[in-house]
Amino acid sequence: MQPEIDAFLAMLAAERGAAANTIAAYCRDLDQAAESVGDLATASGEQLATLAAVWSGLAPATVARKASALRQFYGFLVDEGLRADDPGNALPRPTTRRPLPKILSHDQVEALLSRAEIEAEGDSPAGVRMLALLELLYGSGLRATELVSLPLSAVPRDAPFLTVTGKGGQARMVPVSRRAQAALSRWLAVRPEGRFLFASRGGKHLTRVRLFQLLKELAIRAGLPPEKVSPHVLRHAFATHLLEGGADLRVLQTLLGHADIVTTQIYTHVDAARLVALVNQRHPLARAGEAG
Repeated sequence: MQPEIDAFLAMLAAERGAAANTIAAYCRDLDQAAESVGDLATASGEQLATLAAVWSGLAPATVARKASALRQFYGFLVDEGLRADDPGNALPRPTTRRPLPKILSHDQVEALLSRAEIEAEGDSPAGVRMLALLELLYGSGLRATELVSLPLSAVPRDAPFLTVTGKGGQARMVPVSRRAQAALSRWLAVRPEGRFLFASRGGKHLTRVRLFQLLKELAIRAGLPPEKVSPHVLRHAFATHLLEGGADLRVLQTLLGHADIVTTQIYTHVDAARLVALVNQRHPLARAGEAG
């Protein structure tokens, strides 16, 4: 491996907290590019432009990923003073369309919550657990893995926050709604012993697969199509409904644990009429027109 690539990967691990799989993917993309153009650290824009032909048979999303890895590499070289120019502009820029996430309406979420609340009456452990899981998925926007692997220590006694460890080992504070706090209190009173909040047999925690199953079973009992309900769909609903309510995109980025705000921007497909109304109400020129 070229020493410059090695230094770049070390930076990803140390400064950005990139996961091992992410670093391995960057390493593969950079090594494969080096096989085509030679020494990446000294490659010219003309040399990098030839990668368009090398990548011609790949999907646009794959080309975009490979080009992004190289652009970040050259940005690192410039920042570190290892190169005076940045040839990254010569790399192809394929247009990719990210599919919009599946969304549950407010009524559909309410149907799920209502069903879970009914089944939690009487404080049966299974019913209370389902309610707590649902409230945290929709009320805090947690990823499935983050939720099932929460240690008991992540739940403070006197603060409405959870300490969550997300992708790349990055920790963040996630607010917990009053409803979720109430569900958690009920769950803490009936949960089995173990170091995980949602403990299971053998000292382990509830699995992601089981969480998926539980949600789909609840959806059927709530009269919803099970294929429309999953932990990720509830995370999407959390994000979209917050934006609809006027949440700031940067705040949402923090709550979701996204490293790049570009990832968060997928949620800006909110009600167009609300956005038009917002501009008409808040834009300085709109207010000036009212004054005139």
